[in-house]
Amino acid sequence: MKLKRNAGLALALTLVAASGAARADMLADIHARGELKCAVYSDVPPFSAPDPKTRQLVGMDVELCHALAKQMGVKAQLVPTSVEARIAVIATGRADVLIANLAYTKTRGRQIQFSDPYYVAKEMLLVKEANADKTLADFKGKRISATKGTTSEQSIVLKGGKPVTFQDAASAFLALEQNKALGFVTNTMTGIKMIGQAKKDGINLAMIKEPMALEPIGVGMKQGEPQLLTSVNESLKAMDDNGRSTRSGIPGLDRTPNTKWSAKNGYNRYPASRLNRWNKYDADIENLVTRAPH
Repeated sequence: MKLKRNAGLALALTLVAASGAARADMLADIHARGELKCAVYSDVPPFSAPDPKTRQLVGMDVELCHALAKQMGVKAQLVPTSVEARIAVIATGRADVLIANLAYTKTRGRQIQFSDPYYVAKEMLLVKEANADKTLADFKGKRISATKGTTSEQSIVLKGGKPVTFQDAASAFLALEQNKALGFVTNTMTGIKMIGQAKKDGINLAMIKEPMALEPIGVGMKQGEPQLLTSVNESLKAMDDNGRSTRSGIPGLDRTPNTKWSAKNGYNRYPASRLNRWNKYDADIENLVTRAPH
């Protein structure tokens, strides 16, 4: 009887372990259903936002989702998300990957895993045209707006400014237009778009030349999925090698055609786990951001 009980227990444990391993292999699940669930912003142009005519999501991140899925041999299913929920959508398993202009930081790296970076983004300071010739040092101690919980907010703290945060980029941008903040921090591509929009409204804005921060942008995935991580990294590299990256030739990316990043950034392709310089940057932020006024 005891031998039977032990044999039964061993079989049960084996089945539990096997089912756990199956659940852990998201890549196998993706190929089984023929679909990559890709989380993107629900309304953050130019990355992902509804087309005014079709109401379908369009943008750079949407294009990258479809390109990545095709490279992996499946179709893309878009999962709309917000800035606030983008980490949770991966951590809870609602999506397989997250492509939402996601900058690597040590804090985020403890919650989800990152692919090799596919470009280096610049966080830039937008100001009224009258302040265009100033330097970042001139904005120390000044009110600067940003979207709450983003690396844009963190860069303000690191540069000695006073962050004024909002739930969305549009509200943060409006604070600059209405002189409630002296500047507004966002990525280069969004900044260029917003400067153009403001000009149509008769408001002349400019971008300070010196970046607030340089940030490696990668694909987010759930922790403990090594097969998926390897597949995504290999797919990104293959897309670059074949000249099919949706990000090439876009202002502010500082990327050369052979998949190496610009020498002036001192940055080449390698795993986010070895980004020591970015870990140092994020550690500095962690020491400062808790003391920053919100």
